[in-house]
Amino acid sequence: MKHTFKLLLLSLALSGSYAVQAQTADTWLVRGGMTNITPNVQSGNMSAPSLPNTQVAIASDTQLSGGVTYMYSNNLAIDVPLALPFKHDISGAGAIAGVGKLGDVKALPITVLAQWRFQEPTAQFRPYLSAGLTYVKFYGGTATSTLSALTGGTVSNPTTLSVASKFAPTLQLGGSYMINERWFVNASYSYTLLKTTTTLSTGQTLDATLNPSALSVDLGYKF
Repeated sequence: MKHTFKLLLLSLALSGSYAVQAQTADTWLVRGGMTNITPNVQSGNMSAPSLPNTQVAIASDTQLSGGVTYMYSNNLAIDVPLALPFKHDISGAGAIAGVGKLGDVKALPITVLAQWRFQEPTAQFRPYLSAGLTYVKFYGGTATSTLSALTGGTVSNPTTLSVASKFAPTLQLGGSYMINERWFVNASYSYTLLKTTTTLSTGQTLDATLNPSALSVDLGYKF
């Protein structure tokens, strides 16, 4: 009986310790890993003077990433994804498909998400749904000689480009798997409803729906 009582006390102590370490209110989660962003481009036509049906395609990029999550309650969390800037190549599409690279631009997404985590705080696997707002900062746009030739730029005055930074809503689906009381693996898929406008120094503009999807895989630590 005495031995059984000791085992019961030990079991309660261990379960209590795990509960303290679970994803409960006022705990913090940090993570680091990789994120791939793939624009789902629907390009408009470049304004005149240009060839009819002049459009663009935008390539994906993968960068180091991470994030910080604060558990506001046992189920509701505030999440801030973090990443190094992404660099996306811009190439021709439509009437100029096949001309090659037209330029590139850097993008830094700044996102805040409200996140609902399902299951109990002590569950080993917790799926979640998130919704929030992203500000995509575009900067460092560069143009190639190919774009200059297509748009009227010259060697002495080459075409330059800029992409307008925008706010956009973001939706996310993900889940975290607890390896032990502190460490976890996290994976998520996000979709941002983003439209923007590219402006060239030669006067042309091009509107595009980007709607980028982001796939992230991280290793995390819980405080």
